[in-house]
Amino acid sequence: MARFMRWYGSGPLHLLALIASFAITGYALVRLFAVRPLEVAIWFVGAAILHDLILLPLYSLADLSAHAVLQHRATRMPQPPWINYLRVPTFLSGVLLLVWFPLIFALSTPYPGATRLSMDVYLGRWLAITAVLFAASAVAFALKLRRVRRAAHADEERPAPGHDAAS
Repeated sequence: MARFMRWYGSGPLHLLALIASFAITGYALVRLFAVRPLEVAIWFVGAAILHDLILLPLYSLADLSAHAVLQHRATRMPQPPWINYLRVPTFLSGVLLLVWFPLIFALSTPYPGATRLSMDVYLGRWLAITAVLFAASAVAFALKLRRVRRAAHADEERPAPGHDAAS
């Protein structure tokens, strides 16, 4: 087992999950290409171009900007890494925006028969979900920061090894 983990880099369950996800993706691609091969090929090429030439530089710039703006000076207390507490809600909010942008920005024809909602509710709900995601991330970061600082404070109060309490 140790040899496998050293060779592969993770456990066999990870490899099994990866193989299953590739199998499901392959099945979906075969089904999609059977129905509309040209449209699917155009969509994949367009998505790759959009991601690699436009979106990747934009969110890399945003990440570098967040690091530069929110960089803290060194403190005596340990700080947990904060950037993922910003990245995760941003990513989830961005995915929701990407999937639902025609409805959020009222660019699609309304379909009240399917949703029974007016076009006015989507922007407010997306903003509310985004606010909840960032608030939950802030709470998670605050709890992590408290746990790290308590552990550091407990380490400071503990006597150094090799010193007796009586001396």
